[in-house]
Amino acid sequence: MHESCGVFGIYAPGEDVARLTYFALFALQHRGQESAGIATTDGKDILCYADMGMVTHVFDEHSLSHLKGDIAIGHNRYSTMGSSHIYNAQPLVVGPDSDMIAIAHNGNVINAKHLREELANQGYEFYTTTDTEVIANLILSAPAKNWLDKIRYATHRLQGAYSFVLMTKDSLFAIRDPFGVRPLCLGTINSGWVIASESCALDHIGATFTREVEPGEIVAITENGVDSYQGESERRALCIFEFIYFARPDSVINGRLLYSARLAMGEGLAEEHPVDADLVMGVPDSATAAGFGYSYKSKIAIREGLLKNRYMWRTFIEPDQRIRDLGVKLKFNPLPKMLNGKRVVVVDDSIVRGTTTPKVVELLKKAGTKEIHMRICAPPIRYPCFFGVDMATRWELIAAQKSVPEVRDFIGADSLGYLSIPGLIKAVALPKDIFCMACFTGDYPVPVQLEMDKLALETMSRQDLPPYYLNKQ
Repeated sequence: MHESCGVFGIYAPGEDVARLTYFALFALQHRGQESAGIATTDGKDILCYADMGMVTHVFDEHSLSHLKGDIAIGHNRYSTMGSSHIYNAQPLVVGPDSDMIAIAHNGNVINAKHLREELANQGYEFYTTTDTEVIANLILSAPAKNWLDKIRYATHRLQGAYSFVLMTKDSLFAIRDPFGVRPLCLGTINSGWVIASESCALDHIGATFTREVEPGEIVAITENGVDSYQGESERRALCIFEFIYFARPDSVINGRLLYSARLAMGEGLAEEHPVDADLVMGVPDSATAAGFGYSYKSKIAIREGLLKNRYMWRTFIEPDQRIRDLGVKLKFNPLPKMLNGKRVVVVDDSIVRGTTTPKVVELLKKAGTKEIHMRICAPPIRYPCFFGVDMATRWELIAAQKSVPEVRDFIGADSLGYLSIPGLIKAVALPKDIFCMACFTGDYPVPVQLEMDKLALETMSRQDLPPYYLNKQ
């Protein structure tokens, strides 16, 4: 399963907003590694620097020094709508000079293709194949005189998941869809304000968490301070996978520290699926906390059985076929002296397609593990996601095609236990009705087209870089 995007915004006159945005994006790197970008404004012009790769690859002192201003927005991308190319890197800067805006988006607008066709017929040009550019042009096309009303018009027409930051030449806006599918929070830094996908980004730059942006809310930040405009929100649908996997364990969402929730998931697995074993290990890094939880509840010692190469994706050099064939071994290396002859409980966050887990099991067996008991924090994933997670089609989801015993045999484990939905809700310790759990139940917050394709807009745009980018290619 792949991450959703990370967004950040800052309104802080007198601060080095580009540098602060850089470090905030560094904290949000886990949410997307395909491209990164920052846009700033000094009140007269909007400048943007974006490129393929992770934050540390894209930016240096030279590029940051050109991004001047009092307002900035930033973006880390994992492509959920539109291909992984430079022309889709965000933030996007859209519109004529008099009404120019920059936008960075996390989510998936499921009616983007229809809106794109409508706007194109009205004469709006598209450089990218993303739903983000659709949102921007929809705002620009709105029959309203001020930015707030333009944004309101657009949000009434958008369907799906969206948490985005929008910058004009003198204002910063934060917008979250009525379901609140993706997280977004508000904080302060000295005399300024910041917006981020997760609270961990605030911690990294010395900002103070104030509150979450509520579902359906528009936050406007100007020289006069912060104003909030609450829209309609009939049903909440926060993605449960933010708690299981996506968000960093040191982030807080809905008042719940993610690390504590993941500890409790491990404890729930030990209650629901106990087993006689010699040691427990969490698959690093997303299931490390859950492994500790399982160990605590079961009284079975916890050990590191796999070491993770945390720099695996920090190279632009393509591996040759021999290295590529090593597959998961590039990411994990087992510790045979810890595993040889042992009965091991392996705690992981999820099984999606069932392609990685068998390789992990095989690695552990080659290291001499006597028994392998897989314990999974997420209930069986039987339905795809259409709200900002590039998960899989339904026919690719192993739990949609096989029973639990069949999955166990397929991955080669001695036993397999998934955390139940009630167990997951107990661990998260928040009301069940605030979450989207469609990937487990098929109950989507809005109707979706099951044939949706993230490349649906790929043939509909110019696909060349617009002129505002500092790094023209």
